[in-house]
Amino acid sequence: MPSRSDITYFGAGPALLPSEILEDAAKALLNYHDTGLGIAEHSHRSQLAADIINQAKADLASCLDIPPDYDVLFMHGGGTGQFSSTAYNFVGAWVARKRQDIIRDIEGDVTDSQLIQQLKEAVQKDLKIDYLITGSWSQKAAAEGERLFGSEYINIAADSRETNGGTFGTIPDESTWKLSKDAAMVYFCSNETVDGVEFPEFPRSLLPGPDGKGPIVVADMSSNILTREIPVKNFSAIFFGAQKNLGPTGVTVVVLKKSFLPPLIAQPSSNLLRQLGLPIPPIIFQYETIAKNNSLYNTLSIFDVYVMGQVLKKMLQTYPDKVRGQQAVSNRKSQLLYDAIEAFPEIYQIIPNKAARSRVNICFRVIRGDDRDGAERAFLEQSSAQGLTGLKGHRSLGGIRASLYNSVPLEGAEKLAKFIRAFAMSSE
Repeated sequence: MPSRSDITYFGAGPALLPSEILEDAAKALLNYHDTGLGIAEHSHRSQLAADIINQAKADLASCLDIPPDYDVLFMHGGGTGQFSSTAYNFVGAWVARKRQDIIRDIEGDVTDSQLIQQLKEAVQKDLKIDYLITGSWSQKAAAEGERLFGSEYINIAADSRETNGGTFGTIPDESTWKLSKDAAMVYFCSNETVDGVEFPEFPRSLLPGPDGKGPIVVADMSSNILTREIPVKNFSAIFFGAQKNLGPTGVTVVVLKKSFLPPLIAQPSSNLLRQLGLPIPPIIFQYETIAKNNSLYNTLSIFDVYVMGQVLKKMLQTYPDKVRGQQAVSNRKSQLLYDAIEAFPEIYQIIPNKAARSRVNICFRVIRGDDRDGAERAFLEQSSAQGLTGLKGHRSLGGIRASLYNSVPLEGAEKLAKFIRAFAMSSE
């Protein structure tokens, strides 16, 4: 049986974790800091737990240069849970703003019935949630928004399948996007894990203006967080599951602009949402509830946050320039693989368009000979025999997928690139 050191794992998630961090975590599970209790046994209400949460938040802010006017929330439900949570919270914020506008614009006293009637008219006429669909995850996010609010409130501002023969693999030109005037949010998935599509930079059409105002932008960064610099100030919210580049499965992180929290803005009451015919969010999906309780409204897995914190500390120790240092390594790893694949166009075919291909999830087909399925099985069998595992593509797309999360060392990418070349040459 292979040992851990024999394996380089390229699975799409949960991802590999550094061995030294797992060894430390194992000790912490048995006896954390000589307290006689494992870290998972300590109360989440203890000062010990609060210290772990606060340090992880501070280290994440340091790694990503998160401005002080943003909060960091640790939540449950994964990225899929955030498809619901973002829609609930940003629609709620939209309603709260409209309510303030109506009160300000009406001269004299406004009755509750007048306010409700005008709010209903505004919701029915103007409420939109915008989605940019570039892959499987953004498609699911839009479907969840429609399930919760109804198709009349959903605007698909762009869908890459419409200009790519019905399949994903590109990012539509921004000139074709049909953005709403005052959307409750504009959602996009920064890196599509299944389809190997990544936004190369922040979309120009979503940039804030000279006055700092612009669209309310929400991004899912579950699979490329901590792999490159992020212009955090351009986003109202960023969310990501921990299990790709940050820690084990179990915690979802939300980086949220504080202007969407009390006292600057408060979510509408349940009664008001009922009168407007809008869904009421579960309380554990309300950002203001989580923020008010420092992510401890209900029981949080402190062990998972601890492991995340150790990953962040390791990054800060390894890269004095923080995420910029990791970005250089991430770019180098992906370039190694793309160079190897592109050197043999008669053997391999990269799935997404070059302008949109991911640095993190490299998706390609083995097109050698007439039996492509057989060629891909041979690729997977031979690579696995060399300790290169987790390379099978997603069931909906097929092919090969190499996920280059931060825990995959440069040496692992070099080993895979060497195998890609060797396999191709053995096929000639």
